[in-house]
Parts: sequence; structure tokens; C-alpha cells
Amino acid sequence: MAKKQVVQDPSWEIKDRTYLTTGNQKPLTLKIPSRHSLRHALLHYDEKTNEQRELRYATNQNSPFKDEQNGEVTLGHIVFKNGSLFVPKRNQVLQKILSLYHPLKNKIYTELDQVEIAKDDLFDLELEIDALNAAQGIDIDQAEAILRVELGSKVSEMSSKELKRDLLLFAKSNPKLFLELANDDNVQLRNFAIRATEAHIIKLADDQRTFTWASNGRKLMTVPFDENPYSAMASFFKTDEGIQVFQSIEKKFS
Repeated sequence: MAKKQVVQDPSWEIKDRTYLTTGNQKPLTLKIPSRHSLRHALLHYDEKTNEQRELRYATNQNSPFKDEQNGEVTLGHIVFKNGSLFVPKRNQVLQKILSLYHPLKNKIYTELDQVEIAKDDLFDLELEIDALNAAQGIDIDQAEAILRVELGSKVSEMSSKELKRDLLLFAKSNPKLFLELANDDNVQLRNFAIRATEAHIIKLADDQRTFTWASNGRKLMTVPFDENPYSAMASFFKTDEGIQVFQSIEKKFS
């Protein structure tokens, strides 16, 4: 019988490859099917021939397809250890089974893509740079507003240098959240309301339902049910009546 020619895919890159199990569990060993059987179907549908072709990992063959293998075969096992499996470039048969044909790919394991990892790393680094650059130009009041989300009332006792330092650390450790907060005007308005309360310019009732002027007890607004009172006050500051209240509080600060 004439040996069938194994057709090489020009788009296939010859390189070392690493495969990782998916999910949080990393078993000590994980064995996956390496040949077609009644218990474990290991088939690849060939659109050119309209046929289902059996896959078989044979360590002494040049093709992953049973119909392209000749002579006596030495069957191999596919075993992940501690959640990973490294396959050197010399083992093209196993690589192609795992990368191109195995039905469990992207179900219980995935191929480690260094290019995608590099893209993700580059995106993360650029995001961090953007956050740090933004943090450098933020004034103290805005810094306090952003950090209050993370640190709470502690920020009221911090010096300007401490605020600036912690702002930069926050931008570095969580750049995505930092940029979201830096671009959210509600964060600054909410902080403004908290500062006004701490300064006894306005007063929040014990039941967290009503804001009043601290000086005369006149009601400013009622907090909607199940809403954070300071978020509600931030929204109130954007109304026509609220703008006037905001400006009045601002004068009392100066």
C-alpha cells in the first residue's frame, strides 16, 4: 500500500506550545482521550471530503489522523500535570491534535497564546500609564473625592502629601477603577456633600432619610428609598434648586 502524503498547512507555525487546563482547579494529573473509541469520540469533520476522520496520537507517526498512519503504531498518552502540558516543536502530531482538532479544546484546556498575553500586558501597562498621568494632574479636592470611595472618612485626616501619595498608589494598583472614578463627576459631588456634612453646614438625619441646613433645620431634600444618601445629594446638586444649594455651601467653605 502506498503511503499517503501528509499535507502541511502553510499557516501552521512550528514552535513550542503550552496548554493549560481551564477553571480554578489544577489537578495533579489530568488525562484526556488520545484516540477515538466508543467511550470517547475523537473525530474531526473534514469539510473537503465530507467525512468524519478518526484522531489517534501515535508517537511514531507524522499525522494525527488514523487514515494517514501506516504500519505498527506506538500509542501515546495526553497528560496534564499541575494544570499544564508543554509540547516541544518536535512533537508536531500532539501539537496539532491539541491545537487544531481535539474536541476538548477551550472546554477543559486552552492553548497559551504568548501574542495575546503580550497584547494584554501592553494594554494593562498603557492603562497604568494613563492612570498615573491623570493622577499627577488631579487637584487635592478631586484626589480626596476619589480616595474617599476606597478609604472612607479616613481621607479627612490625611495631609495633602498623603492624599497625593495614596492617589498615585491607587492609580497604579487599580488603573481601570481609578480612571472611572476620575471621570465620574458624581464622585466629586458626593464627596462635596460628605465634606459639607462633616463641616456641619448641612445635616443628615439619623434615619438617613433627610438632609437639612444645620443652622436652621430647614429641609433641603428627602433621600429616595434604598438610595445612598450622599449619592442622592450628588444628584440633587445637579437640579436647578440643588445648584443654588451647592453654590451656597461653596461660599460657606471659602
